[in-house]
Amino acid sequence: MDELYRENILDHYKRPRNWGTLDPADLEFEDKNPSCGDQLKVMMRVDDAGVVTDVRFDGHGCAISQSSASMASEELVGKSVEELRALDQDFILELLGIDISATRIKCALLSLKIIKSAALGASVDWEDDAEAVPPPGGTGSAAGF
Repeated sequence: MDELYRENILDHYKRPRNWGTLDPADLEFEDKNPSCGDQLKVMMRVDDAGVVTDVRFDGHGCAISQSSASMASEELVGKSVEELRALDQDFILELLGIDISATRIKCALLSLKIIKSAALGASVDWEDDAEAVPPPGGTGSAAGF
């Protein structure tokens, strides 16, 4: 089962969904992972009811950071800004589906940090400041990414 998640991560890395820019964007934020230099920018359009109608991201970095952004981007359309603000690390870790080591957790959570920052209009702190966390019910390791 772990192999299926790894293949999905690599597929999102090689063929990212919602890649590019969105101009104009109603919400956007850009940041980087200070420990490795991965960079990411998320841009979203929001309707009058406060619901995401379109999302794009761009940036560069490792397979984990870019794949988590691609996977997350597929889940954001239809969510309200309030729902974006309430997202937690389980949102990303469930999408990835594999254990993330302490050295790679900030790579995995970069997209979450940026999505929440865009929704709040200001930078948010890192979630749980980087402990290795297995996905709910999952096993395996992302050390190979």
